[in-house]
Amino acid sequence: MSSSDAQQPALDGLAPPKRRKRASATRIPAQHDPIAQVVLDVQATHLGRTFDYLIQNKDDEAVRPGVLIRVRFAGRLINGIVWNRVASSATPRSSLRYIERVMSPNALVSEQMRQDITDIADVYGGTRANILRLAVPPRVARIDDEQRLLTMPGSRRDTTALNEVTLAWHRRESERVAASYESAGALSQGIAGNAFSAFVLDTLPGPLQWAHDAGWLVLEALRAGKSAVLVLPDVRTLHEMAEVLESAGMRAFGPGKVHQSAWTGDFVCLGSSMPPAERYRSYLALATGQVRCVIGTRAAMYAPVEGPALFAIVDDGVYQNADGHMPYANARGVQRLRAMNHHGSFVAISFARSPVSQWESEVSRSNSSPVTGPSRPIRGLPAVVKDSTPWIRWLNREELSRLADPTIGARVPHTAVSVLNKALQLGPVLLSVPHDGVTQVLSCAKCHRRAQCPRCTGPLQARSSGAPRCLWCGASAVDWRCSHCSADRLQVIRVGAAGTAAELRQLFRHVPQVISTPHQPRGIVEEISDKAQIVIATPGAEPHVRSAVGDGLHAGYRAVAILDAWTGLYAPGIDARIDTLDTWMRTVAQCLPRSKGGQALLIGEADPACAQSLMTWNPAVLAAKELQDRSETCMPPIAASACLWGGREAVMQTLQEIGVLGGDYALIEHDGEALPAFLGPVPIPQPRTIGARQLEGADDRVRVLVRVTPEHRDELARRLRTAIGRHMASRDRQELRFQMDPKNLI
Repeated sequence: MSSSDAQQPALDGLAPPKRRKRASATRIPAQHDPIAQVVLDVQATHLGRTFDYLIQNKDDEAVRPGVLIRVRFAGRLINGIVWNRVASSATPRSSLRYIERVMSPNALVSEQMRQDITDIADVYGGTRANILRLAVPPRVARIDDEQRLLTMPGSRRDTTALNEVTLAWHRRESERVAASYESAGALSQGIAGNAFSAFVLDTLPGPLQWAHDAGWLVLEALRAGKSAVLVLPDVRTLHEMAEVLESAGMRAFGPGKVHQSAWTGDFVCLGSSMPPAERYRSYLALATGQVRCVIGTRAAMYAPVEGPALFAIVDDGVYQNADGHMPYANARGVQRLRAMNHHGSFVAISFARSPVSQWESEVSRSNSSPVTGPSRPIRGLPAVVKDSTPWIRWLNREELSRLADPTIGARVPHTAVSVLNKALQLGPVLLSVPHDGVTQVLSCAKCHRRAQCPRCTGPLQARSSGAPRCLWCGASAVDWRCSHCSADRLQVIRVGAAGTAAELRQLFRHVPQVISTPHQPRGIVEEISDKAQIVIATPGAEPHVRSAVGDGLHAGYRAVAILDAWTGLYAPGIDARIDTLDTWMRTVAQCLPRSKGGQALLIGEADPACAQSLMTWNPAVLAAKELQDRSETCMPPIAASACLWGGREAVMQTLQEIGVLGGDYALIEHDGEALPAFLGPVPIPQPRTIGARQLEGADDRVRVLVRVTPEHRDELARRLRTAIGRHMASRDRQELRFQMDPKNLI
């Protein structure tokens, strides 16, 4: 035997199996429109287009626009959404690949939703893939199996009918709204009409009164045969809204009473914090038309509703409305854009009116962008506002001097102690502290005024050893003397909830106390009984007072005191005064009206416009003042803005590409004066996450604010998207990002 015929011996059972070569399966393309234009789950800006794939004949019926599929791209399998089907492609036939698998039997993104996603991506400078990543939740296969049972003949229910309990609740609320708000009839007609309309609703005070107003809006849309999308600021308000809807006779989407696999309901909750299966089930119920009403946090702004609908948002100026991922879309702008596309209604519900809402209420012009435009304000009738608000007093130094209070400058003056003691004889009182923790503030021991730095008038902070140090400039306050009474002795005031409780025990002896903050061991207390007790809570953590009657209604506090009002003077954000007023109004809204003896106290120095808006319950006072200040400096919303940040070299090059440095956007015209279009660059620190840090020596990060006239806002977004795409395609390692309509300008 020759050496070429020799074989390696192998024991029985250990010989390698002989694999048969499989012949490649023959794939036959579909006869009609065999090309699928697919938006892939690829977040790179320069790849933000559709890619063409062939459709097999066997998948001809399954591959429909809006269906989730799986394809091969760049050597790996990724998901994508079929955007359209066409007969031919500009890509050579030899380069086209077939769709590997159809993932979902249902169309997750309808034609109207695809148009909405395209428009949202355009106005915020992102791609459709950026929006799809946030809009469509990850698929859960077993939920699709449940859906097949619900789509069988005879298993669908009428989603337009409302039960008698709900209709009766709606009639009662309609009478209340008509008797409480100016132009309530115009609001009702706008929701029921077939043309786009926009409103700004200043809600009245009262425990969960905002939720009743929002519930009436939802039912008004459902009675008109429309869908309703309501975006809420956080999970706690979501639960409160769901409670109000359930009290109105509506049922949350859940398992049926007869068969657990058949889910039914009148409204769904949608949020990014929900478990994947529940979120996908809620999204699918909306996409297939099982439910026409959705309430939720920021993720609900992408709810897949069809046709004319109500798109409402509560607290349109909060930080939670801005998405945390590219393209950083804002829920207010998305809701308004979708209302315009659907020929529906947009309503912004809030306590403190945001500058954008005030600007839209004052300006009469055509829409320059889908995210802004004229809106009609809906205010409470003066007599109703007066009757529903508590007696609100501002206990600053001037008022305490008029009352001859001997404890001027104290954190809780004698006048406030007297009011709270009388209120405790009837029920609970609420003391709102601006924040929790171990923060301590120094004040003069004689006049009780806040101790200020002699160099920059900043607040002083006590140290374990040595002189106090200024929190603003860092200077040591050696040989400190009060600028008002020349005293040289300091005292420590504990601002946190725990310190406040210890301080109040000396003022209100033998009175039960409840502390409700996220940082305390007990956490947030959801509700308390209607009896004499002191509640110390941070904003957003105030417990509800459960009525002693047992009918499930929310009672109110006998008195509400807002401590440390001066802290609102030092917040750094551009919306600091608006945010402060919103916090105060939301807190005071939980107090009983003056007709039932309710009182509210604002203790400490504060901005006069904020205090005036609170005492008169007229948020337009501060909003108009804020808008006037911004008009003098050409700041948003007078001018449309974009925040650009990243490596200094990349940022400056981008400014040149979009025409801000020496181009057509170099100047902005305002009141006949040409102003620079950009502010900065301002150095910013490195990202906190280790993975986002750059190499040593490449940490020169800056931030720039770009301003243009409102008419050029969308064009600025398109230019920035093009510049970012070119930067990413060049594989430059420097960071470069931008955000349209940022809330924070620093």
